[in-house]
Amino acid sequence: MFSTMFIALIIMAISFIVMVLASILSKKTLVDREKSSPFECGFDPKSSSRLPFSLRFFLITIIFLIFDVEIALILPMIIIFKFSNLLIWSTTSVIFVLILLVGLYHEWNQGMLNWSN
Repeated sequence: MFSTMFIALIIMAISFIVMVLASILSKKTLVDREKSSPFECGFDPKSSSRLPFSLRFFLITIIFLIFDVEIALILPMIIIFKFSNLLIWSTTSVIFVLILLVGLYHEWNQGMLNWSN
C-alpha cells in the first residue's frame, strides 16, 4: 500500500518537473518586428497577407465536431443494450436522437447547410 502511493508520488513529481522544464524551455525571448512580419525578405508588404476567413468553414467544423461527439455517445448505447432495461434504453435513445434531429432541423432552417450562397 505504501509503496504504491510512493511510486505514484514519484511519478507525479517527475511529471511536474518535466512540465515545468518544457514550459521554461519553450518560452520565446523577444518579439522582433521582422520576425512577426509575414514576409521575411525585408520588403514591406503591399497588401494584407491574411485572407478573409469564411465563417461557413468554421460552422461546418463545429457541425462536424457535434456529430463526431454524437457517434462517440451512440456507440456505448449499442454496447449496453443487452445489459440494461429495454424501456429505459429505448427512452434514452429516442430522446437523444430527437435532440439531434431538432438540432439538424435548426441548422437546416438557419441555412447553415446550404453551400450555394
